[in-house]
Amino acid sequence: MTDFPAVVATGTGPAQLRTLTDADLPDPGESAVTVAVTHSSLNYKDGLAVTGTAPIARSFPMICGIDLAGTVETSTDPAFAPGDEVVATGWGLGEHLPGGYTRRTRVPGRVLTRLPDGIDPQRAMAIGTAGLTAMLCVLALEDHGLTPDAEGSVLVTGAAGGVGNVAIAVLSRLGYAVTASSGRPETHDQLRALGATDVIDRAELSEPSDKPLQGQRWAAAIDTVGSTTLANALAQTRYRGAVAACGLAGGADLPASVLPFILRNVALLGIDSVQCPTPVRERAWSRLAADLPMDALDSLSTVEPMSRVPDLAEQILAGQVAGRVVIDTGA
Repeated sequence: MTDFPAVVATGTGPAQLRTLTDADLPDPGESAVTVAVTHSSLNYKDGLAVTGTAPIARSFPMICGIDLAGTVETSTDPAFAPGDEVVATGWGLGEHLPGGYTRRTRVPGRVLTRLPDGIDPQRAMAIGTAGLTAMLCVLALEDHGLTPDAEGSVLVTGAAGGVGNVAIAVLSRLGYAVTASSGRPETHDQLRALGATDVIDRAELSEPSDKPLQGQRWAAAIDTVGSTTLANALAQTRYRGAVAACGLAGGADLPASVLPFILRNVALLGIDSVQCPTPVRERAWSRLAADLPMDALDSLSTVEPMSRVPDLAEQILAGQVAGRVVIDTGA
């Protein structure tokens, strides 16, 4: 029986690097797929799980890591065959299904998506949940009718984060003018290098306003912050524009008015990447392969060995991690 390392949460204290065997992997029943995991990624949620700061896992022991990519070894799901390169994000990985901080896993085929040509497992994890979420936001705005010739730029809040970085790179590649909002001045040059045509301080959007309708600035917006920032973005979006909301870094409340919706016909589009249906995921990954500049993606990402996950988890919670961190599970 093959031994392999994994980062495992036990419910008591921080997660530990342990040695597992196939017998430690759950049997999902029909449509089970065994994956040789080559890469995972580091997300804020992973930091919470690995440090034990928040109860992310729903049962123990649990392999941590909300993203994974690798190659199918065996499959009872007819949709997958040995040798297929696959990716999984969300779907409860690291919560009630084994996560990606391992060299080997067994999951139901429904959580897997075959990688498109042009994206290998390492780049898939540089994209990860954050990049997938960014593309889902872009698709939602396009489906609402947004085009590059729309009046006004597209606002991206929390632009220095993973969602913001990928959103800027994709939107710029598609020909949109992009305004990035960030509270980290040291990232402004990088945001411009990714394609932002303008960078504003987050304070412009984070302060409460007594005006339910403000000056029309944005053709659309991608918001990762929520709370007052989202309220101001809605109040500043142009007539028949839309805001794709995918995060709550600034809070889960929404101190807004209905006036942007009923007087300017602004749409608020909710984005979920956890339970997102497979056909939508396939569309998003295909568009990422076509519309995300891979040189920009490479410039955003670093690769770290799985042995460093406990230290990296502490760092991401402390705000000391920049860009996308790919975890090489074989290193």
